[in-house]
Amino acid sequence: MHKSGFVNIVGNPNVGKSTLMNLLVGERISIATFKAQTTRHRIMGILNTEDMQICFSDTPGVLKPNYKLQEQMLQFSESALQDADVLLYVTDMVETPDKNADFLQKVQHMQVPILLLINKIDLTEGNTNAALAAKVEQWHEVLPKAEIYPISALHKFGVEQVLSRIKELLPESPAYFDKDAWTDKPARFFVTEIIREKILLYYDKEIPYSVEVAVEKFKESRDIIHIEAVIYVERDSQKGIIIGHQGVALKRVSTEARKELERFFDKKIFLQCFVKVDKDWRSSDRAMKQFGYNLE
Repeated sequence: MHKSGFVNIVGNPNVGKSTLMNLLVGERISIATFKAQTTRHRIMGILNTEDMQICFSDTPGVLKPNYKLQEQMLQFSESALQDADVLLYVTDMVETPDKNADFLQKVQHMQVPILLLINKIDLTEGNTNAALAAKVEQWHEVLPKAEIYPISALHKFGVEQVLSRIKELLPESPAYFDKDAWTDKPARFFVTEIIREKILLYYDKEIPYSVEVAVEKFKESRDIIHIEAVIYVERDSQKGIIIGHQGVALKRVSTEARKELERFFDKKIFLQCFVKVDKDWRSSDRAMKQFGYNLE
């Protein structure tokens, strides 16, 4: 008997979906930072065992879109409701069920098993048991069919129990992907994500959210990978901030990204980063297609 299935992770921004995904898969597939809206795509991570294949999907945080990019991000999240064998709805100890109620209403009508994960329980102050019990009851009223699991993805608390339950719920099926596959994304995708992660970490305010990264050259040999990447921004002023005085800021991002890429690919990396302006790319249909945000 072999089990396979799609386990899709959804929820509002900054509740810990990407941290959970990386922990469940055992690989660092999604970038995870302290900033909201870190994940922009639907990213698959595949966990293989001899008799099982679990295809996890990390999705962008649910939000009310203000421009084309956020519309596409919401579509990625909503698509995860349509093909799940098991749905993981992630929340935390702070947010309440009335946040993004329209999306939650769609979750309520799903017929597949729903595991509601209350993350970040380690951050609860005061009477932890009472606060957690109240939160569980609050969510039970909204999603009465869901199984509720208190967890801390950051501290790996409760996640093994969730994984065990997922394995029980998976349908019998042959594997959907080769057993040596661990994601559905190409190497170039992870280059763009790692560079974007460094921008999220090292720049403030609107800058990280106005940035997109594209790989223009990826040439791999036995010992080294040569990469040329373009960092796109919306304004000339943003280009100046990304580059920094005498190029110091861009050099820092490039250096830190190169180190991370060498760990990721286990090879020496030669990385060159350039900065270009693509005015209002976040609201452009052309840019959405160019940067891979359109659902196929």
